[in-house]
Amino acid sequence: MSINPASATVEKTLRSGRSVWAGAAKARSHPLKDSIRADVAIVGAGVSGAFMAQALAKRFDKIVVVDRRAPAHGSTMASTAMLQFEIDTPLIELSEKIGPSKAARAWRRSWRATQALVKLVDEEGISCGMRRADTLYLAGGNMGSRGLEKEMKARHRIGLPGEYLDARRLREVFGIERTGAIFSPGAASANPVALTQGLLRRAVRDRVSLYSPVEITDVIATPHGVVLDTGKHFIEAKHAVFCTGYELLKGLPRKGTKITSSWAIASRPHAKLPRWLANTLVWEAADPYLYMRTTPDGRLIVGGEDEDIDLPSYRARSIAHKTARLIAKAEKLIPGLEFTLSRQWTGAFGESEDGLPIIDRVPDMPNCIAVMGFGGNGTIYSKIASEIVPTLLRGRPDKDADIFRFR
Repeated sequence: MSINPASATVEKTLRSGRSVWAGAAKARSHPLKDSIRADVAIVGAGVSGAFMAQALAKRFDKIVVVDRRAPAHGSTMASTAMLQFEIDTPLIELSEKIGPSKAARAWRRSWRATQALVKLVDEEGISCGMRRADTLYLAGGNMGSRGLEKEMKARHRIGLPGEYLDARRLREVFGIERTGAIFSPGAASANPVALTQGLLRRAVRDRVSLYSPVEITDVIATPHGVVLDTGKHFIEAKHAVFCTGYELLKGLPRKGTKITSSWAIASRPHAKLPRWLANTLVWEAADPYLYMRTTPDGRLIVGGEDEDIDLPSYRARSIAHKTARLIAKAEKLIPGLEFTLSRQWTGAFGESEDGLPIIDRVPDMPNCIAVMGFGGNGTIYSKIASEIVPTLLRGRPDKDADIFRFR
């Protein structure tokens, strides 16, 4: 199968504004000057491609990573990197969508991947502002106190930690006025650009080749291998893994998925914040939901206001309006908060009907695999993909691979 013209993936303006992560140290990449061969070619040098490169480097002799941009300069730059095991779709709701067994496996896999991600960063010594955290999931328009209580019981039944807080307890501990919340351990936060660059630097250390800017103009997939055409040179590989974020490979099935828009803001460093916010991620059972986290230098990051629109010009011209709404919501939620704006940005965001990613072989394209991390757990899904894809390449599918196939 061949894809043409101009580019094999849909090129789009993924973000506007200036995120708080701009300026992180970069992994060194090089222009592609000749045609090359590889065991595996990874298309995309964002967080998904970085996890993939790090995982495959020790399993294959020749790994190549290419990107049309500098590494981590696509959607990863717009991420807020709330690294939590909790999937956007509640366990009870996901059980109704895909069945209790698969839902339990998806949630447990997300838990294990979150813990494995933190362990990997610690073991590799990646400097990315990684901090362990708890999460506070607040009652909202989609789920009130009784729903949250049932959700917590469902999580306990499959072995996941956490506790339900009623309105009184929530007010006493956090000073927040909501009808209830779920408080869970086992999350983290990080600088997503520094995390990506750190993973790529370690992959390069393990002899992975990193090239950018490289535009893939055509893909020729056969039972014998894959050829990536850059317009000037060719990359011949036994396998290709497309970690292209929201710039999807043309021709992929799109059932149950969509690209939307999201906005985020950051305060100045050393903001005056409640002490508990330093190690607690906050989000709510609403659509769209408000979420917030802090950084090691004391900034408060607030995000949300998502809209079902994939139009870069709309995202850009809405920044001021969305910023005002995010500040108002944050100050209403956190007593005494006075938000002093430092950064504001917007980006494309991917969603699926069940909140799960797609990690699967591409239909009608032999030896090609697609990784699409839909939902708010994109970084965690990238880690899961880096665990599943090596098993697909070796012909021994992971026991949870069926959960993440094309729907």
